[in-house]
Amino acid sequence: MKTNNYNRKISWTLSDVWIMTWRNLLKYQRLPQLLIFSTVQPVMFVLLFVYVFGGAIPIPGVDYVDFLIPGILVQSVIFGSTQTGIGLAEDLSKGMIDRFHSLPMARSAVLAGRTISDSIRNIFVVTLMVIVGYLVGFNFQDGIVNALFAIIIVVLFGFCFSWISANVGMFVKDVETAQVAGFIWVFPLVFASSAFVPVDTMPDWLKLFAENSPVTAVINSARGLSLGGAQFSDIFAAFAWMGIILLVFVPLAVNKYKKVA
Repeated sequence: MKTNNYNRKISWTLSDVWIMTWRNLLKYQRLPQLLIFSTVQPVMFVLLFVYVFGGAIPIPGVDYVDFLIPGILVQSVIFGSTQTGIGLAEDLSKGMIDRFHSLPMARSAVLAGRTISDSIRNIFVVTLMVIVGYLVGFNFQDGIVNALFAIIIVVLFGFCFSWISANVGMFVKDVETAQVAGFIWVFPLVFASSAFVPVDTMPDWLKLFAENSPVTAVINSARGLSLGGAQFSDIFAAFAWMGIILLVFVPLAVNKYKKVA
Protein backbone atom coordinates (compact mmCIF):
# COMPACT_ATOMS: atom_id res chain seq x y z
CA MET A 1 0.00 0.00 0.00
CA LYS A 2 2.80 2.41 0.88
CA THR A 3 4.53 1.59 -2.40
CA ASN A 4 1.36 2.36 -4.38
CA ASN A 5 0.91 5.69 -2.59
CA TYR A 6 4.54 6.55 -3.22
CA ASN A 7 4.19 5.72 -6.92
CA ARG A 8 1.04 7.84 -7.18
CA LYS A 9 2.83 10.75 -5.52
CA ILE A 10 5.71 10.52 -7.98
CA SER A 11 3.26 10.27 -10.89
CA TRP A 12 1.34 13.34 -9.72
CA THR A 13 4.55 15.29 -9.19
CA LEU A 14 5.84 14.45 -12.67
CA SER A 15 2.47 15.41 -14.12
CA ASP A 16 2.59 18.75 -12.30
CA VAL A 17 6.13 19.36 -13.54
CA TRP A 18 5.08 18.65 -17.12
CA ILE A 19 2.07 20.97 -16.86
CA MET A 20 4.24 23.80 -15.53
CA THR A 21 6.86 23.15 -18.20
CA TRP A 22 4.23 23.28 -20.93
CA ARG A 23 2.73 26.43 -19.41
CA ASN A 24 6.10 28.19 -19.65
CA LEU A 25 6.74 26.94 -23.20
CA LEU A 26 3.36 28.23 -24.36
CA LYS A 27 4.62 31.74 -23.64
CA TYR A 28 7.13 31.39 -26.49
CA GLN A 29 4.35 30.20 -28.81
CA ARG A 30 2.24 33.24 -27.99
CA LEU A 31 5.20 35.65 -27.93
CA PRO A 32 7.68 34.21 -30.45
CA GLN A 33 9.64 37.47 -30.40
CA LEU A 34 10.96 36.45 -26.98
CA LEU A 35 12.61 33.41 -28.56
CA ILE A 36 13.83 35.36 -31.57
CA PHE A 37 15.46 38.14 -29.57
CA SER A 38 17.11 35.64 -27.21
CA THR A 39 19.14 34.46 -30.22
CA VAL A 40 20.14 37.91 -31.48
CA GLN A 41 22.78 38.57 -28.81
CA PRO A 42 24.79 35.33 -29.26
CA VAL A 43 24.69 35.74 -33.06
CA MET A 44 26.04 39.26 -32.67
CA PHE A 45 28.83 37.96 -30.42
CA VAL A 46 29.80 35.37 -33.05
CA LEU A 47 29.93 37.91 -35.86
CA LEU A 48 31.73 40.48 -33.70
CA PHE A 49 34.46 38.17 -32.45
CA VAL A 50 34.95 36.26 -35.71
CA TYR A 51 35.08 39.22 -38.09
CA VAL A 52 36.25 42.08 -35.82
CA PHE A 53 38.48 40.55 -33.16
CA GLY A 54 39.26 37.17 -34.71
CA GLY A 55 42.13 38.42 -36.84
CA ALA A 56 43.82 39.97 -33.82
CA ILE A 57 43.52 36.91 -31.54
CA PRO A 58 45.83 34.15 -32.80
CA ILE A 59 45.24 30.71 -31.29
CA PRO A 60 48.15 28.26 -31.85
CA GLY A 61 47.11 25.17 -33.78
CA VAL A 62 43.43 26.03 -34.29
CA ASP A 63 41.34 28.51 -36.25
CA TYR A 64 39.82 31.16 -34.03
CA VAL A 65 36.26 30.34 -35.10
CA ASP A 66 36.72 26.72 -33.98
CA PHE A 67 38.12 27.96 -30.66
CA LEU A 68 35.29 30.49 -30.26
CA ILE A 69 32.08 28.59 -30.96
CA PRO A 70 32.19 26.21 -27.94
CA GLY A 71 32.66 29.27 -25.75
CA ILE A 72 29.73 31.01 -27.45
CA LEU A 73 27.53 27.95 -26.84
CA VAL A 74 28.29 28.04 -23.13
CA GLN A 75 27.84 31.81 -23.04
CA SER A 76 24.44 31.44 -24.73
CA VAL A 77 23.05 28.99 -22.16
CA ILE A 78 24.44 30.98 -19.23
CA PHE A 79 22.89 34.20 -20.49
CA GLY A 80 19.71 32.26 -21.25
CA SER A 81 19.59 30.94 -17.69
CA THR A 82 18.93 34.47 -16.44
CA GLN A 83 15.44 34.12 -17.92
CA THR A 84 14.62 31.67 -15.13
CA GLY A 85 15.04 34.36 -12.49
CA ILE A 86 13.22 36.92 -14.60
CA GLY A 87 10.29 34.54 -15.15
CA LEU A 88 9.99 33.71 -11.45
CA ALA A 89 10.23 37.39 -10.51
CA GLU A 90 7.43 38.12 -12.98
CA ASP A 91 5.24 35.38 -11.51
CA LEU A 92 5.90 36.74 -8.02
CA SER A 93 5.10 40.32 -8.98
CA LYS A 94 1.83 39.26 -10.66
CA GLY A 95 0.71 37.05 -7.77
CA MET A 96 0.95 33.83 -9.80
CA ILE A 97 3.07 32.12 -7.15
CA ASP A 98 0.32 32.71 -4.57
CA ARG A 99 -2.19 31.12 -6.95
CA PHE A 100 0.05 28.12 -7.52
CA HIS A 101 0.45 27.80 -3.75
CA SER A 102 -3.33 27.54 -3.33
CA LEU A 103 -3.60 24.71 -5.87
CA PRO A 104 -3.25 21.01 -4.99
CA MET A 105 0.05 20.65 -6.81
CA ALA A 106 3.64 19.77 -5.96
CA ARG A 107 5.55 22.87 -4.92
CA SER A 108 8.64 21.58 -6.66
CA ALA A 109 6.73 21.64 -9.98
CA VAL A 110 6.91 25.44 -10.28
CA LEU A 111 10.71 25.55 -10.01
CA ALA A 112 11.34 22.36 -11.97
CA GLY A 113 8.92 23.38 -14.71
CA ARG A 114 10.60 26.75 -15.07
CA THR A 115 14.17 25.37 -15.23
CA ILE A 116 13.22 22.54 -17.61
CA SER A 117 11.33 24.84 -20.00
CA ASP A 118 14.28 27.24 -20.08
CA SER A 119 16.58 24.29 -20.82
CA ILE A 120 14.35 23.30 -23.75
CA ARG A 121 14.63 26.88 -25.01
CA ASN A 122 18.40 26.61 -24.62
CA ILE A 123 18.40 23.51 -26.84
CA PHE A 124 16.82 25.61 -29.59
CA VAL A 125 19.34 28.44 -29.07
CA VAL A 126 22.33 26.07 -29.04
CA THR A 127 21.12 24.36 -32.21
CA LEU A 128 20.78 27.73 -33.94
CA MET A 129 24.23 28.79 -32.76
CA VAL A 130 25.76 25.59 -34.16
CA ILE A 131 24.15 26.40 -37.52
CA VAL A 132 25.49 29.96 -37.36
CA GLY A 133 28.89 28.56 -36.43
CA TYR A 134 28.92 26.33 -39.49
CA LEU A 135 28.00 29.31 -41.68
CA VAL A 136 31.07 31.22 -40.46
CA GLY A 137 33.46 28.28 -40.79
CA PHE A 138 33.14 26.20 -37.61
CA ASN A 139 33.23 22.38 -37.80
CA PHE A 140 32.88 19.58 -35.29
CA GLN A 141 36.07 17.61 -35.83
CA ASP A 142 35.69 14.55 -33.61
CA GLY A 143 32.56 12.78 -34.83
CA ILE A 144 28.84 13.09 -34.25
CA VAL A 145 28.85 11.23 -30.91
CA ASN A 146 31.33 13.60 -29.28
CA ALA A 147 29.55 16.57 -30.86
CA LEU A 148 26.26 15.50 -29.27
CA PHE A 149 28.02 14.87 -25.97
CA ALA A 150 29.45 18.40 -26.10
CA ILE A 151 25.99 19.86 -26.70
CA ILE A 152 24.50 17.79 -23.86
CA ILE A 153 27.16 19.07 -21.44
CA VAL A 154 26.48 22.66 -22.50
CA VAL A 155 22.69 22.34 -22.08
CA LEU A 156 23.06 20.61 -18.70
CA PHE A 157 25.30 23.42 -17.55
CA GLY A 158 22.63 25.93 -18.54
CA PHE A 159 20.10 23.90 -16.52
CA CYS A 160 22.37 24.10 -13.46
CA PHE A 161 22.79 27.85 -13.84
CA SER A 162 19.02 28.21 -14.08
CA TRP A 163 18.81 27.12 -10.44
CA ILE A 164 21.23 29.90 -9.47
CA SER A 165 19.10 32.34 -11.42
CA ALA A 166 15.96 31.02 -9.71
CA ASN A 167 17.43 32.05 -6.37
CA VAL A 168 18.22 35.51 -7.73
CA GLY A 169 14.70 35.97 -9.12
CA MET A 170 12.98 34.93 -5.89
CA PHE A 171 15.31 37.12 -3.84
CA VAL A 172 14.71 40.36 -5.74
CA LYS A 173 11.01 39.64 -6.62
CA ASP A 174 11.03 42.36 -9.29
CA VAL A 175 11.38 41.87 -13.04
CA GLU A 176 13.56 44.92 -13.76
CA THR A 177 15.85 44.19 -10.82
CA ALA A 178 16.07 40.53 -11.80
CA GLN A 179 17.21 41.53 -15.29
CA VAL A 180 20.01 43.69 -13.91
CA ALA A 181 20.99 41.36 -11.07
CA GLY A 182 21.05 38.38 -13.41
CA PHE A 183 23.75 39.83 -15.65
CA ILE A 184 25.89 41.36 -12.88
CA TRP A 185 27.22 37.98 -11.76
CA VAL A 186 27.07 36.31 -15.20
CA PHE A 187 29.30 38.72 -17.15
CA PRO A 188 32.45 38.32 -15.01
CA LEU A 189 32.14 34.52 -15.04
CA VAL A 190 31.81 34.38 -18.83
CA PHE A 191 34.51 36.87 -19.78
CA ALA A 192 36.95 35.72 -17.09
CA SER A 193 37.09 32.25 -18.63
CA SER A 194 38.47 30.46 -21.68
CA ALA A 195 35.44 31.46 -23.76
CA PHE A 196 37.13 34.05 -25.98
CA VAL A 197 40.86 33.87 -25.31
CA PRO A 198 43.26 31.31 -23.79
CA VAL A 199 43.56 31.80 -20.05
CA ASP A 200 47.36 31.80 -20.41
CA THR A 201 47.14 35.33 -21.85
CA MET A 202 45.54 36.70 -18.67
CA PRO A 203 47.32 38.31 -15.70
CA ASP A 204 48.37 35.79 -13.06
CA TRP A 205 45.66 36.75 -10.55
CA LEU A 206 42.92 36.52 -13.17
CA LYS A 207 44.41 33.39 -14.71
CA LEU A 208 44.13 31.62 -11.35
CA PHE A 209 40.43 32.44 -11.18
CA ALA A 210 39.75 31.58 -14.82
CA GLU A 211 41.53 28.22 -14.65
CA ASN A 212 39.38 27.13 -11.70
CA SER A 213 36.10 28.57 -12.95
CA PRO A 214 33.18 26.20 -13.65
CA VAL A 215 32.62 28.08 -16.91
CA THR A 216 36.16 27.31 -18.07
CA ALA A 217 35.78 23.64 -17.10
CA VAL A 218 32.63 23.27 -19.21
CA ILE A 219 34.04 25.27 -22.14
CA ASN A 220 37.25 23.22 -22.17
CA SER A 221 35.31 19.94 -22.10
CA ALA A 222 32.95 21.10 -24.88
CA ARG A 223 35.88 22.42 -26.91
CA GLY A 224 37.83 19.18 -26.53
CA LEU A 225 34.82 17.11 -27.58
CA SER A 226 34.17 19.43 -30.52
CA LEU A 227 37.71 19.66 -31.88
CA GLY A 228 39.26 16.42 -30.68
CA GLY A 229 41.64 15.72 -27.82
CA ALA A 230 39.05 15.87 -25.05
CA GLN A 231 40.63 15.48 -21.62
CA PHE A 232 38.97 13.32 -18.98
CA SER A 233 40.03 15.83 -16.34
CA ASP A 234 38.07 18.60 -18.08
CA ILE A 235 34.94 16.46 -18.43
CA PHE A 236 35.20 15.30 -14.82
CA ALA A 237 35.65 18.89 -13.63
CA ALA A 238 32.62 20.00 -15.67
CA PHE A 239 30.33 17.36 -14.15
CA ALA A 240 31.80 17.91 -10.68
CA TRP A 241 30.99 21.63 -10.89
CA MET A 242 27.48 20.89 -12.15
CA GLY A 243 26.91 18.50 -9.27
CA ILE A 244 28.13 21.08 -6.75
CA ILE A 245 25.89 23.79 -8.22
CA LEU A 246 22.82 21.55 -8.06
CA LEU A 247 23.60 20.33 -4.53
CA VAL A 248 23.91 23.90 -3.30
CA PHE A 249 21.34 25.88 -5.24
CA VAL A 250 18.44 23.44 -5.66
CA PRO A 251 17.82 23.18 -1.88
CA LEU A 252 18.32 26.94 -1.53
CA ALA A 253 15.75 27.58 -4.27
CA VAL A 254 13.24 25.14 -2.76
CA ASN A 255 13.59 26.68 0.70
CA LYS A 256 13.30 30.19 -0.73
CA TYR A 257 10.20 29.18 -2.70
CA LYS A 258 8.54 27.87 0.48
CA LYS A 259 9.10 31.25 2.11
CA VAL A 260 7.94 33.45 -0.75
CA ALA A 261 4.95 31.25 -1.67
